[in-house]
Amino acid sequence: MVDPAPAADRPGKRLIDDPAFRAELELCDRWGIPHSKFRGHGDGTWSELDRRKARAYADYARAVCGTCGTRADEWDEDLGGDEDAYRAITHRCIGCQIVTDKQKTVPEGDEGHGVKVLLIPTSVHAAMQIARTHQS
Repeated sequence: MVDPAPAADRPGKRLIDDPAFRAELELCDRWGIPHSKFRGHGDGTWSELDRRKARAYADYARAVCGTCGTRADEWDEDLGGDEDAYRAITHRCIGCQIVTDKQKTVPEGDEGHGVKVLLIPTSVHAAMQIARTHQS
């Protein structure tokens, strides 16, 4: 009889089941540091376990849809998923609404090429306006 692989050798299982662990590895990926250093146990060098965790996180991240944030396995009943695993809901983001409204004022054609609409804090906008008046 063959012993099952240790949990660390089955990439993705803990990533799927443990959101806190997944969040830690997401930060490690973003910051480019080994998980052992993140946890305060390492000296910054990448151990074999750190590399396996990084590869498992990369595999997990590739499996997540960039649009809806789900994985195909979550929907596939043959893989333990459920076609009713999620419900679609609506949500209004006021910031996105304001950006969309402002985008409608961007001119068409050459005059509008390269024009981006951003949100900046009101206090920053006021400071920029003051700076402009003092430069004129």
